[in-house]
Amino acid sequence: MVGWPVRAALDAGAHEVVVVGGPDGALAPHLPAGVKTAVQPEARGTGDAVRCAAAHIERDRPVVVLAGDVPLITPATISGLVAAHAASGAAATMLTMVLDDPAGYGRVVRDSRGDVVRVAETKAAGDASEAELAIREVNTGVLCFDGGALLDVLGRLSSDNAQGEVYLPDTLTLLREDGLRVGAHTTDDPSVCLGVNDQAGLAEVRAIAQRRIIGTHLENGVTVVDPARTVVDVDVEIGAGTVIEPGCQLEGATVVGKGCKVGPQTTLRDAELADGVSVLHSVVVGARVAERAQIGPFAYLRPGAALGADAKAGTFVEIKNSEIGPGAKVPHLSYIGDADVGTGTNLGAGTITANYDGRVKHRTRIGAHVRGAVHTSLVAPVTVGDRAVMAAGSTITEDVPEDALAVARARQRNVEGYTTRA
Repeated sequence: MVGWPVRAALDAGAHEVVVVGGPDGALAPHLPAGVKTAVQPEARGTGDAVRCAAAHIERDRPVVVLAGDVPLITPATISGLVAAHAASGAAATMLTMVLDDPAGYGRVVRDSRGDVVRVAETKAAGDASEAELAIREVNTGVLCFDGGALLDVLGRLSSDNAQGEVYLPDTLTLLREDGLRVGAHTTDDPSVCLGVNDQAGLAEVRAIAQRRIIGTHLENGVTVVDPARTVVDVDVEIGAGTVIEPGCQLEGATVVGKGCKVGPQTTLRDAELADGVSVLHSVVVGARVAERAQIGPFAYLRPGAALGADAKAGTFVEIKNSEIGPGAKVPHLSYIGDADVGTGTNLGAGTITANYDGRVKHRTRIGAHVRGAVHTSLVAPVTVGDRAVMAAGSTITEDVPEDALAVARARQRNVEGYTTRA
């Protein structure tokens, strides 16, 4: 969740991004390169958190303070706040929003010139007057400061309150006491400041984020048949002309080319699909799929699988750490693991590469234009030459030369009258 406001700040052109976290450093491994961290030894409020990052604040630069639990903030909103702050001449500018139902939010009280006088909290009865409760403009918790003005008041913040915490909004009172102005900039999209305090809040912002993400893909020429039943992660790339059917999940660093058809009921995770690929009722994880390849229904491509152009992984096929050559087909009911399959090869139903001997895994190599019949097992390590044919029901344990027919099965023997014996 913290990654979202960090990304927004970077995309808005922030000179430097500093994330304040706990002493365990749990956030650091998940932050983009170049993002710095500051340690707050004990959670003592927002003002104390900013004070812990004071060493990174430059007096001659504006400072925007974002909350890690407000993930929907956008680069445009941040840029708009900074621009409004620069134009106003205020020492601090508060981002506000106007709500039809402002219950639970601090109300923004302005003076006759439009500057912020204070924020009237409403957590307890009597905190705000009736006139203040009627105000619909509320504090979002997002603030922009002049760096020097912020540094001058951070050290004067007090924890003299019921919670014993140091609150950042108290800087606004101190700035006004110093004769400086505090301005406000109102966003026209209240969703950008929604906070997450529980699972219900997380579900709400996730739904909004999904609408944003899918909306961007729709604008770029992607067809999403049922957005409400489609999940697309923020880093996913989808080419124009692709159709995403209902019930699909596109996750992680997935890249989908142009003119593809994905779904219904398909999961792509860290997958790469070139143009014109078709995936039906299948799972593709960490696999690469070349142009016009076909997958499914009910196929499972695991990490390291790679399908060549015009290749096929059909019904109930599982492929792992294998190269399937251009035009090659694994039509149905097969497991291909740790294998190389050549161009134009067709493997029959029930083909299995027995790649594990109980200690290590071995590779199977199948040449180009090989014909494999049904119920064939290849016990690795083994090599099948180009244009070879494997007879139905064979267990291949030795290399097969080019252009050869491999027959590796028990000879049929019929026992007459077997079922009538006494």
